[in-house]
Amino acid sequence: MKRFLSIDPRSLGRAARITLLVALGAWLSARPAHAYIGPGAGIAAAGSVLVLAGTFLLAVGIVLTWPLKAAVRYVAKRGATKPKVKRVIVLGLDGFDPGLAKKYMDEGRMPNFVQLAKEGVFSPLDTACPSISPVAWSTFATGVDASRHNIYDFLTRDPCSYFPILSSTDIRTVPRTLNLGFAQVPFGQKPVYRSLQKSQPFWKLLGQRYVWSSIIRVPITFPPQPFKNGTLLSGMCVPDLLGTQGTFSFYSTKARVAGTRIGGQQYQIRRKGNVIESNLTGPRGGDGHPLKCPFTIELDDARKRVTIKVGKDVATVGVREYTPWMVIPFGKIQGIARLYVQTWEGEDFELYVTPINIDPDAPVMPISHPFVYSIYLAKLHGRFATLGLAEDTWALNERVVDEEAFLKQAWLIYEERKKHLWDAIEKTKSGFVTVVFDTSDRICHMFYRYLDPTHPANAGKDTTKHANVIPEMYAKMDELVGEVRAKLGNDPDTVLMVISDHGFCNFRRGVNLNTWLKENGYLVLKDGAETSPDWFAKVDWTKTKAFTLGLTGVFINRKGREGKGIVEKGPELDKLCHELKEKLEALRDPIDGQPVIKEVFLTREAHKGPYADMAPELLIGYHRGFRHSWECATGSVTKETFTDNTRSWSGDHCVDPRLVPGVFWCNRKIDTKQPALIDMAPTVLDLFGIEVPSYMQGKPLFGATTPTKPSASAPSQKVSA
Repeated sequence: MKRFLSIDPRSLGRAARITLLVALGAWLSARPAHAYIGPGAGIAAAGSVLVLAGTFLLAVGIVLTWPLKAAVRYVAKRGATKPKVKRVIVLGLDGFDPGLAKKYMDEGRMPNFVQLAKEGVFSPLDTACPSISPVAWSTFATGVDASRHNIYDFLTRDPCSYFPILSSTDIRTVPRTLNLGFAQVPFGQKPVYRSLQKSQPFWKLLGQRYVWSSIIRVPITFPPQPFKNGTLLSGMCVPDLLGTQGTFSFYSTKARVAGTRIGGQQYQIRRKGNVIESNLTGPRGGDGHPLKCPFTIELDDARKRVTIKVGKDVATVGVREYTPWMVIPFGKIQGIARLYVQTWEGEDFELYVTPINIDPDAPVMPISHPFVYSIYLAKLHGRFATLGLAEDTWALNERVVDEEAFLKQAWLIYEERKKHLWDAIEKTKSGFVTVVFDTSDRICHMFYRYLDPTHPANAGKDTTKHANVIPEMYAKMDELVGEVRAKLGNDPDTVLMVISDHGFCNFRRGVNLNTWLKENGYLVLKDGAETSPDWFAKVDWTKTKAFTLGLTGVFINRKGREGKGIVEKGPELDKLCHELKEKLEALRDPIDGQPVIKEVFLTREAHKGPYADMAPELLIGYHRGFRHSWECATGSVTKETFTDNTRSWSGDHCVDPRLVPGVFWCNRKIDTKQPALIDMAPTVLDLFGIEVPSYMQGKPLFGATTPTKPSASAPSQKVSA
């Protein structure tokens, strides 16, 4: 042990330092964590002894092999193309809108962005088609369009069953067997989780040329894919401990209103004196039943404070105050959650519990690369949210929490992300760093109605208290940029870019295209039904030609692709697609006759890559103010095609991509007036002197030192500021 500790960490590479730190931290504070498989989610963990031993051996191995690897890196770097810069920082502000940014810059709210624009550039950034985060950030990472990275939406359909599946990640369990040669003996289940994103992220190419990368919470990086010379913390699509994309819990002394549902887990609780006792519900155990974790709330009426006890953790908070992250043990596994006293009035008491996140300090499945990286961050900075969609928009949509509770949660997560950003910048003196902040996107989704006094979602809700939340958020992001620039100093060899994946617009009216397809004879329900619940429950696939699921497109029920397809590929398919395009582009809102869809893109004409054939045949480019309705997104058929959007989720960007470009700031001038998200991967590669692969469709923004392939044809997305 003394010999191990006598090694000078400063003499080691970054990966060695991280692994050593985590190994020592695990040694000193290991907790039991045994194997577990979730409800179809493929969540699994090794025992703590195996994790500790593996981490320790990995650390020792890195130390022992470091001199040889250093020599190899030195020789390889000597023969590499000379980089143009020492370091590149890309700060991602999801959903930052160029129109709102310009407005708030002009109002004096964003002086740091104004200064950045003067020194370099500020421009709209052409987004992806479709203009939705999983598609856009996949384009950022790979430098190709959706038909080449295979992500068109959050959801897609299983072509055999028509059931919804995540478009980016395959998470499941499969039988585990012991092969004895003469027989295979089953002994449980093993997890399988794999990324469905195709192509490859540009940081993998950086790593192959010995350029270090720190990748923090870029969407669609789960499961974390290994690459050389870098660390990665996964973002969007990391599940919670239940294997879902975010299931909150709500406890109330009031009885649930009959026939209602809140989208999470709801429980009635009783106060006994000054104590409330209940259970948190976890994933299913080996017997198939959900695991339970008891908790106790002690109420101090005089001080209006409560003491919450969960497992070994104790927290004391007041009304409308979050606890710190508390460890939630379920026998041999654990997650983390924050608890929030929403209401305490007399005998009425309400408690909101965030989705139970995977514990970054004891992850039950890989959420980072290397596996120990999340542990390292947790040991260094404290536990943090790991859920892909960490800000609980659905709890606010269901009005389980209010705007104040949502904002407190969002800003807590923001502060966690800042710590990770500072760590990445400090540790990466040369190389590439990117950190994506989701706060800007989530706040715009949930508070956009405040920018429109006539928004249908304003009915029955506050319209004044939080009226300045969005401009204040833009100002806070300006402060972040100021802090980043202060930490970077005046280093001429560091390029700073601030980008977003898309902009934002109003979402006033929902459009159920499944209902429109039914009314026009393209979708048929069984037994003459007028409506159908979620997930196409009553659809007659033997007579249905088209349907939609998710937020971006319309699928054709094609023979040979869908399980019960009826439309032949070829002239019949082409005729149907053009027919639907013409009719949909003529669609008008019955209230005021406004056009609904700016353009319907035929996928095979817009995208030429190998994965276009499995995508929706039609991509719907709505006008501002319209979007797929909530029911349409889940495959239901409703009575009405058009409905007012009355949910708190009042802003969106699933419209024509030309209407919602992202933003681009840089501390250097660029060689084009119309930068695009697809240009980011080749730009970073070129800055480090690495030849841009011919398959990438974008081009370097600072002028290429090596020839690149021209962009493939796609919907025109050039937008003026």
